[in-house]
Amino acid sequence: MSSPLLVRPRSGAPDGVVQRITPDSAGWRFVGFDAIDLEPGRRLHRTDERNELCLVLVTGSARVVAGDTDFGVIGGRNSPFEGSPYSVYVPPRVPVTVEAQGPLELAICSSPAEGRFPARLIAPADVRELVRGTGTNTRHVRNILPDTADAETLLVVEVITPGGHWSSYPPHKHDTDDFPQETYLEETYYHRLRRGSGFALQRVYTKDGSLDEAMAIADRDVVLVPKGYHPVGAPHGFDLYYLNVMAGPVRQWRFSMDPDQAHLPY
Repeated sequence: MSSPLLVRPRSGAPDGVVQRITPDSAGWRFVGFDAIDLEPGRRLHRTDERNELCLVLVTGSARVVAGDTDFGVIGGRNSPFEGSPYSVYVPPRVPVTVEAQGPLELAICSSPAEGRFPARLIAPADVRELVRGTGTNTRHVRNILPDTADAETLLVVEVITPGGHWSSYPPHKHDTDDFPQETYLEETYYHRLRRGSGFALQRVYTKDGSLDEAMAIADRDVVLVPKGYHPVGAPHGFDLYYLNVMAGPVRQWRFSMDPDQAHLPY
């Protein structure tokens, strides 16, 4: 029986939508996420009345226009494992057009906002990259829209986990509105496997046992994290990429460790 937190990708949809997560479908208040495949020359038009957007070019290139600003042709990754992406931040009520210059894999991350910041390009040079963890807990983080960057509720980050390593580990949670100790943040994981085959593992659980889901993850799956701890494991030989979207009432990433693993370095 499939977990209610695991969303398998669509295939063959005429609009190219591979994943579509909304607050209604997820049963929460903030985070939305789309993964869309666009064929060369195809255009996507979107105006979101209530959400700010972060468009991440996972692979491929596109011409992106937001309102009166033409960002030109951006992108160019052949694989999400190649380095930091091009992204575009778009406030609510600003129309955006994306025209694929070749095969394009586009992620659209969304959460509620009032419209306090203008549209802007987030180039690879603007993305802070860091290595987190040690040993088989080592992973590579790309902060696309961290809590230090201009946005109202949205946080976006990419992570590369080498095969044989753990990620989002030691297990941590951010499901309590208790700033500055911890913040309530809903979260999605959009998974890609370098080989396009194989599997990864993710567990989402609470200490009281009210939620405990262990899932085998395939390429382009989405995992919902409404609460609880949520570690990820990548088997030997299968490097894992995931794109995280987080949002909540306080735009700060403050978390608590599972006390059983809190002695380990994060």
